Amino acid sequence: MIYFVGAGSGAPDLITVRGKQLIETADILIYAGSLVNPELLLYAGPDCKLYNSAEMTLEEVFKVMEEGELAGEDTVRLHTGDPCLYGAIREQMDLLDEKELPYDYCPGVSSFCGAASALNLEYTLPDVSQSVIITRMAGRTPVPEKENIESFAAHQATMVIFLSTGMIKELSEKLVKGGYTRETPAAIVYKATWEDEQTFLCTVGTLCQTVREHGITKTALIIVGDAVSHHHYKRSKLYDPEFTTGYRKGIEK
Repeated sequence: MIYFVGAGSGAPDLITVRGKQLIETADILIYAGSLVNPELLLYAGPDCKLYNSAEMTLEEVFKVMEEGELAGEDTVRLHTGDPCLYGAIREQMDLLDEKELPYDYCPGVSSFCGAASALNLEYTLPDVSQSVIITRMAGRTPVPEKENIESFAAHQATMVIFLSTGMIKELSEKLVKGGYTRETPAAIVYKATWEDEQTFLCTVGTLCQTVREHGITKTALIIVGDAVSHHHYKRSKLYDPEFTTGYRKGIEK
């Protein structure tokens, strides 16, 4: 079997129990060496064959998977965070489907969840924002025009922006052009849940200055929206004593 496994946001103990067990029993481990914490490789057995996909093409990765499957070996394809976000897994699965090779998918803790934990942040505060937009800037890999930063900024929801630190000046300008004010709260989380994690609170207008002052060039998430300041939100109805739920009757005034 071939297993796509989410490595989690960084800390080696934030991989799921299932993911850890799959690594421990794998015959082959193909890991995203540019982002996966190398400490996770210590979970692999002494005879496990390791491949760093950062140095490989899609075709080379697939060849290792195919040869392993034909040899009756278990392969773990270890992706950073949760592979459903910017993991490039669908193209791998399509090749496996063509060859009728079996695979399974074990989710992981995404870095956007790790970033929230680093900031003690709730993205969806009542009466502030009930939606989270996960996106990225267009760079060498394009983004559909209908998903440009300005159009998303117009919603004034919480935004979590991946893979965009190197274009921070342009990002800040697009956020303002789309509708956020320069005073809108923002945060930068560098290497969420890693040992060298760093967090910085700022505003949309000071994003560029903050990144420059701290020398951040990659491996960081940018969070934008009023939820970052966690002020002026309403109390949850679920735990309001006057609110009736399927489990308790609210107190009548």
